[in-house]
Amino acid sequence: MTPPPAARPVVVGDRRATSRPVVWTREVPQGGGPLAALGAGLRLTSADHVLVLSADLPFLGPGTVDALLTAAAQPGREGALCTDPDGRDQPLVAAYRAEPLRRELALIATEHGNLAGLPLRLLTAELDLARVDAGPDAAFDCDTWDDIAAARARIREHGAVLDEWITSVKNELGIDLDVDTGALLDLARDAAHGVARPAAPLTTFLVGYAAARASAGAGPDEAAAAVAEASRKATALALRWEAEAAEATAEPTKSAGQGGDAAGGPAGGAKPDKGREGTGTP
Repeated sequence: MTPPPAARPVVVGDRRATSRPVVWTREVPQGGGPLAALGAGLRLTSADHVLVLSADLPFLGPGTVDALLTAAAQPGREGALCTDPDGRDQPLVAAYRAEPLRRELALIATEHGNLAGLPLRLLTAELDLARVDAGPDAAFDCDTWDDIAAARARIREHGAVLDEWITSVKNELGIDLDVDTGALLDLARDAAHGVARPAAPLTTFLVGYAAARASAGAGPDEAAAAVAEASRKATALALRWEAEAAEATAEPTKSAGQGGDAAGGPAGGAKPDKGREGTGTP
């Protein structure tokens, strides 16, 4: 089962481009540590359960998130957190019931004056939490530049470099838009195969330009729909060109079967129109 999308995504940190709208906040004081960040994010939520995910987990997937939410919903439990392959708790890869989480954070803040600089174990020791085995991939976090380099190498090995690249390009260009990359890749393939190889990048550019004009002043959902519609039209056109080219190529064979000469031309020895050979024009 795929978990439902978060009703109110809250990000604790400096603002940056994101693929979907989020609520931004910062811990007090800034740099006050994970417990202070957790408290800052929790103040902006109202759901019964809160999913807490640190931002340095490149291989965390829906399966782990679903397992956390399922475990946290067990009767009597106040949440669930992941454990890494060494058996260590990961309180920032967890799902908590919001009410006991707020209660314990308030008690800790009262006892210590605030949440800044305090360890997460002060929180997890007081909650009844289920444990979920994260596995080596979901528990892989990036704390150093060497970790980031290793993660990028693993992403390339797993064939997911395209997703990383598209995300990086959208961030660099300030684009907040979810599009069907599979449909665009299919369009590029059909244009290259049915028309000519250089048609692939040029066609996808024109699709993006047409979608931008059609959705000027609209929101991300309307823009994504405009991309999908422009892509559909361009794909249909590329497939028509391919079919017409195939039909034109097959014409000499058909004529030969109707009394044409050995060269495949029509009766009387006339040759095919050289100006039309191989152009894909009907």
